[in-house]
Amino acid sequence: MLELRPNCELCDKDLGPHAPDAMICSYECTYCSDCVAKILRNVCPKCGGGFEKRPMRPHKAWREEFKLGLENHPPSTRRVHNTFSSDTIEAHVKRIEHLAPKDR
Repeated sequence: MLELRPNCELCDKDLGPHAPDAMICSYECTYCSDCVAKILRNVCPKCGGGFEKRPMRPHKAWREEFKLGLENHPPSTRRVHNTFSSDTIEAHVKRIEHLAPKDR
């Protein structure tokens, strides 16, 4: 189950569970679409993978027997922040951005 982190790890923008601009890598690093496009250029600063739009969890359990939805599995409230310097991110991105995510 996705953690649904509450913020962009770079600019700290709030990204609630239904934020249309929340992007994640396969390790759930979470960034807003602006940071992914303009700064990270679709390169995760941790794993080097690409980003995809984060799916939205339904508000309620539509099948009671499974106890799903935000009412049963709320989003995380723990804010995560990137620990890399802007120079380190830029060097990492430049090194591999020319490769498609599937080839990294």
